[in-house]
This record gives sequence, C-alpha cells and structure tokens, in this order.
Amino acid sequence: MARTRRARRPRLTIGLLVLASITIITLDYRGDAHGAISSLKNTANDAFSPVQHAVDAVTRPIGSFLAGAFNGGELQQENEKLRDEVAQLQRQTLAEQATQNALRALDALNHLTWTPGIPTVAAQVIDLNPSNFAATVELNVGTANGVAPGMPVVGGAGLVGHVTATASTTCTVLLITDAGADSPVGVRFGPASADVGLTQGAGIGKPLTVTDITPGAPLHKGEILTTSGLQNAAYPALIPVARITGFSSTPSATEESVTAVPLADLSQLEYVDVLQWPPAP
Repeated sequence: MARTRRARRPRLTIGLLVLASITIITLDYRGDAHGAISSLKNTANDAFSPVQHAVDAVTRPIGSFLAGAFNGGELQQENEKLRDEVAQLQRQTLAEQATQNALRALDALNHLTWTPGIPTVAAQVIDLNPSNFAATVELNVGTANGVAPGMPVVGGAGLVGHVTATASTTCTVLLITDAGADSPVGVRFGPASADVGLTQGAGIGKPLTVTDITPGAPLHKGEILTTSGLQNAAYPALIPVARITGFSSTPSATEESVTAVPLADLSQLEYVDVLQWPPAP
C-alpha cells in the first residue's frame, strides 16, 4: 500500500506542474495577470541563469576541442602553406642580396684606379678550395681568354693572388693567404711609401705576417700596404694588399713583428679581374 502511494506521488506532482504550466500560458496569452507572470519569468531566469552559465562553461571548451579536432587537418595544411610562403620569401630575399652583392663587386672592378693601362680579363670564381695546405680558387677563364700563369688577380678591394695553372677555359689562383713559398708579396708603406717589406700567408682565415721591416720603422695601425713594384716583382706597383693590425719589437729584435689582414675578402670572392701583366713580349 505504501509503495502504491509513493508511485502515485511523482505522477501527481507532474500532473500539477503540467496543469500549472497550461494555466500560466493561458493567462499570459489572454493578458491576465501579466505582472504576476512577468515576476514568475524573472524569478525563473534568476534561478536558472547560474545553472545555464555553468553548463556553458563546461560545454564550450568541449565544443571548441571538437571543432579543432574536426578542423585539425585544415589547420595543418594552412600552417604548411604559410611555412612554404615564408621560405619562398626568404629565398627571394637571399637571391636579391646576392644580386646586389654581385653588382657591387662588378662595379668596384669597373672603377679600379690602381691598374691604369693594364689590360684585364673579368672572371667569376667557380670553386673555392681553401685548406690548411693550399689556399686556391678556380676561375672560369683560361688560355682561350688570354690568361697565363703568373698573372696577378685582383678584387674590388685589393690583391687576391696570382695564376698558378691554366686550362683552356679555367685557371687556378693561389691566394695571398697561402702559407707556401710562392705566396709572399713585396709591399711598401710609410711616408711616400719609401719603406718596403714582405707579406707571408699563414693559412686561410689567419692574418698575414710582414717581414723584413727594421725595428723602429714608421708603422701605424690601419695603414695600407701596397705592392712594391720593384724590379722583377711578381706584381705591378701600388695595388692595395693588406691593412696593418698590429706590430711590436724587442730591444734585441733584428726586425719588427708586424701582422696585417688582406683588404680583399678572400672567403667571399665572386668576381675578380686577371691582370694581363707583365705584357707578352
């Protein structure tokens, strides 16, 4: 009997709620008891608003996660597309920089002032072969272009080296930084370039040493050394070679200890001139 009463209570409650809802809707539709109905609506909104916000707070991240899961492939494609566009812009920027650098190098070669009257052969570096044993580069000119062993090679900033071997359309150039016996360069410095010395390479990326300079010679940091052009010299006179970076001597020293760096950037060579000197007899 008690169970039957308990079963009837929920049914009775639901029936009363449905009846109350119909009554409220009817009154609201007819316009009766409008104030009371509005008050009930407001009360219901106030009562259920926190619940609604709580449900939104829980379901919104879930919805966003599901949307992201469904759109993940599309987002990945967009990211890959953006990465490709950035890489393309970077390549374009590097290409433009390389073009500008090449134009500046060519312009510098076209305005050399220290090789007047000497014919030149413009060349492009096609291979860099620096090592601890030999510092050389390959050029895209050779005997077919009038290039011969022993000819000096210059860049826009100064002396690079000299040709050591030739083929029909290529040649090998020994850089002034080479540590071998064939790399020394006779140089001038001081007032009116009256003093002379000899630069010797110590390997790629290392400073040049300057020898045969008597202690107390008028040296200055930053001073430019130029080719001496003495009789039977391997290079014509007044080609810029290097900049002095330091010097020192001791009371018992027989010569000054001097270091210098090449003016030409030998690690970034791209275009050079081969000087057709000395002229063929």
